[in-house]
Amino acid sequence: MTQTSVPENLQRIQERIAQAAARAGRRAEEITLIGVSKMHPADAIREAYEAGIRHFGENRIQEWEGKRAGTEGLAATWHLIGHLQSNKTARAARLFHSVDSVDDFAIAQRLDRARAEAGITGKLRALIEVRMAPEETKSGVEISELSALAEGLANLPRLELAGLMCIPPFFEEAERVRPYFQRLRKLRDELTGQIGSALLVLSMGMSHDFEVAIEEGATEVRVGTALFGAREVK
Repeated sequence: MTQTSVPENLQRIQERIAQAAARAGRRAEEITLIGVSKMHPADAIREAYEAGIRHFGENRIQEWEGKRAGTEGLAATWHLIGHLQSNKTARAARLFHSVDSVDDFAIAQRLDRARAEAGITGKLRALIEVRMAPEETKSGVEISELSALAEGLANLPRLELAGLMCIPPFFEEAERVRPYFQRLRKLRDELTGQIGSALLVLSMGMSHDFEVAIEEGATEVRVGTALFGAREVK
């Protein structure tokens, strides 16, 4: 698969998670590690599963459809973490346990409707992706529109609004990302009061900055390169 060993990488990541959690006065068990398996084959997912990973994040619907058969039988939770286009909502509603990148109410409505039309019982977990910086390449709802989106999504019967997600700007020095994580946590706390429902999930932090995210309250971190190694070149 790669030149790195997934079990060895996972052990190092778990140690780093534990250390970051301890610095914040938290328990490592409070943090869910999502293995970002985009551009990695089904065999790599199986290796990570056997090493102990139970949550996986995919970016593209079509890619996941192509390798899904190779993961059959794994009792894992599958997260869509990439931007969701409106014409792919029906597929996403069937293929994933959680859509972690909702940034538009029309998308949320489509997901809700698709679950009903497919006759799927149980709610689809959803996170709202927040656009934390004015970068053209970043998706996410604008902070000024977050409250309205959260209130609308919370009222959809087949979706469960669980929290917020963000992808902040990339900095070589992870410490420079801290203000963005602090801001997302504050937004989550404010929203909890507004909608009268606990938003327990803060999905923030990736391979290069997840320790800072944990120190600032992340409950889920999305780690790809540090776990799987370099991505396959297509």
